Amino acid sequence: MIVNWPALVVGLMIGAYWARVLKLVRKARRAHGSDANFVPPELLGRILRIVWYPAVGIWILHPLLNSFLNPPPPFMDPVFHSPVVQWIALLVAGAAFVATLVCWKKMGKSWRMGINPDEKTQLILSGPYEYVRHPIYALSSVLMLATLAIVPSSLMIATAACHLLLLQWEARREEKYLVGIHGSAYESYMGRVGRFIPRPKTSSNL
Repeated sequence: MIVNWPALVVGLMIGAYWARVLKLVRKARRAHGSDANFVPPELLGRILRIVWYPAVGIWILHPLLNSFLNPPPPFMDPVFHSPVVQWIALLVAGAAFVATLVCWKKMGKSWRMGINPDEKTQLILSGPYEYVRHPIYALSSVLMLATLAIVPSSLMIATAACHLLLLQWEARREEKYLVGIHGSAYESYMGRVGRFIPRPKTSSNL
């Protein structure tokens, strides 16, 4: 018996999100023989994945389990329950998921999951990237926060903190890498465009 429909739907949504990521990885492997850095060639990236991928597993399974368990284990028991908040959060998650699909399509063959120091990809500055430097990471943060609003347990709080902190760290590492690859073009872009939140337009960057 389903006891929490928003949890079920968001769990399926996050599962579909990461299934799409795996499909993109397979597509990249067929196209150019690499896994789009699903397992990064650089050591730090591989170490981060040891923590990150289990957190993704919890992100998917936690809401799915909570949709059926009544009551859930203490560490999975939400600290508060508001159906209104849950359904609003689910709508936000759905919008973020659709926007992520747009970002993936915009990146095309340049889509990657991490850093390969020996690889140079096309610099994408149009579409969603006109407004934020890391739209996929920003939307992933929104998806995580929406999931947390739906199942705000102690385990989900810890998982969200891990995911959000790693996104921040990875974004900064990627920016350093992109400055090294693209030089002043990316530095100028960083000066005009916010990392996760759009910057107000001013006379200096019109």
